[in-house]
Amino acid sequence: MSAVTLTRGGEFRAPFWNRVWTVLLWSLVWLFILNVAAVAASVAVDSLGTRWFGTWLPEGFTTKWYFSAWDEFQLGDVLIVTAKVVASVVFVSVVLGVPAAYALARRDFAGKRTILLLLVLPVLVPTITYGVPLATLLYRVNLGGTIWGVICANLVPTVPFVVLVMTPFIEQIDQRLESAARVCGAGTWAVFRHVLVPLLAPGIMAASLLVLVRSIGMFELTFLTAGPDSQTLVVSLYAAAFSAGIRANQSLDALAVVYMVSSLFWLIIALRFVNPVQLVARVKD
Repeated sequence: MSAVTLTRGGEFRAPFWNRVWTVLLWSLVWLFILNVAAVAASVAVDSLGTRWFGTWLPEGFTTKWYFSAWDEFQLGDVLIVTAKVVASVVFVSVVLGVPAAYALARRDFAGKRTILLLLVLPVLVPTITYGVPLATLLYRVNLGGTIWGVICANLVPTVPFVVLVMTPFIEQIDQRLESAARVCGAGTWAVFRHVLVPLLAPGIMAASLLVLVRSIGMFELTFLTAGPDSQTLVVSLYAAAFSAGIRANQSLDALAVVYMVSSLFWLIIALRFVNPVQLVARVKD
């Protein structure tokens, strides 16, 4: 019998169970989304509340906790360090990752699959598994505890990430365009600058924004390699929450809101430039 009729045992039709599964799946997805939204909303409301205990909403609202967090946690210096780290990581990742992605997309050579595997590992493997030996190495060469050490540590997962993002963008470009440019006398650098870069601009922008978001939220590597003067926003938030001393919860929530807003802002912009389906690179034989 077909899947749309009753079976001999009188069981329900398959489309019915498909609908049940679809409803159950979407219910779980929306439950997760609502749960995350409720947690974020409670943190945002508490950061603006004067006092909140035993009621649905705070007794009053104020913005003083944001000014308190700015002074107490030296938020201005933290944001400057975060901007320096993120900008450096994005720039170096793009400069190294785009040419590497071009080589992997256009060339076939011995060991290509091994290189692709090594590039995937820092993206998929938990960061802490290679973060500790990496931090040990950086401290041995006197880069640990400095902003340069934080930048180097963050480059380990971000450069492979740029390669994986850019590879499918490069594969979508017709190689005949490059061949035509070479016939007209253009060299490798001229082809790359005048032909590939304009065509790859959306992909480069998407990769840069995604690396930016990833760098803002990179906790383990930054925590293991940062010093007192090289902490980014996410590490400062962790230190403020778990270090000794008594602090108002509203100040911590205000710092958390600054982190959430900055991450979501750049993530939303990134999603306007990239289709998540394009992040699945095709590996040629």
